[in-house]
Amino acid sequence: MLFLQKSIPPVSFSLIESISPEDLQPTVKICVDSLSSSSVAVKRLAAAKLRLLAKNRSDNRALIGESGAIPALIPLLRCTDPWTQEHAVTALLNLSLLNDNKPLIANTEAVKSLIYVVKTGTEVSKQNAACALLSLALVDENKASIGACGAIPPLVSLLINGSNRGKKDALTTLYKLCSMKANKKRAVSAGVVKPLVELVAGETGVGMAEKAMVVLSSLAAIEEGKTAIVEEGGIMALVEVIEDGTSVKGKEFAVVTLLQVCEEGVYSGRNRGLLVGEGTVTGPFL
Repeated sequence: MLFLQKSIPPVSFSLIESISPEDLQPTVKICVDSLSSSSVAVKRLAAAKLRLLAKNRSDNRALIGESGAIPALIPLLRCTDPWTQEHAVTALLNLSLLNDNKPLIANTEAVKSLIYVVKTGTEVSKQNAACALLSLALVDENKASIGACGAIPPLVSLLINGSNRGKKDALTTLYKLCSMKANKKRAVSAGVVKPLVELVAGETGVGMAEKAMVVLSSLAAIEEGKTAIVEEGGIMALVEVIEDGTSVKGKEFAVVTLLQVCEEGVYSGRNRGLLVGEGTVTGPFL
């Protein structure tokens, strides 16, 4: 059995994997009890062990979820020690991969704390917090509460300022959240369209450009989104994709988005004129 103490060596994944089934439950209990320790080092180690135990096995995730670990991990998302915060958010991400655990993590306090990590954490913590929000957003009823709790502006910030992986995680999470109209409006208000257009126009790799176009297509379904796409130079960027892009899917997404921008609406005539002004793609849109 593994025991927690202040002067314990770094967590070993091989050591964690070697825990026998009969020792797993008492080990998890020790970890959960240690999450409320007055020692940051003890809490950090407990969160790290739970993170590893929940990494690959769904039965471990179930046992940890049933043990009361989730409400004990949530306060650590606001820990001033960055490594404790990182272990806690990654443990929650791993636990959220089990559907039965999602409702335990989807309460307002937990969602707001995950958003706090997206704002304040290490690069890895921000990425894993975004992924945890994505995992929760796979349940439709969670999308509204995640958006209402303020997740979208920090995700947009991560999309702009994050590492390549951070950008991808933010983009995927925004796509999932923006299937709701209220979240589309929040995303446009948070300034998401400009970085999306830049990703479409930039040399960021086919995968990122395609994902950006999927989100733009979603935002083009609302009038605010159409307006922002036009104002940020989206028509030119999308036409260039159709003309010069190498990805068939990318071209298809660009066409769909342009069709939406030019659909009947307050500025549809102006938008069609701008598209014709590009001097290339005209037939399908007139």
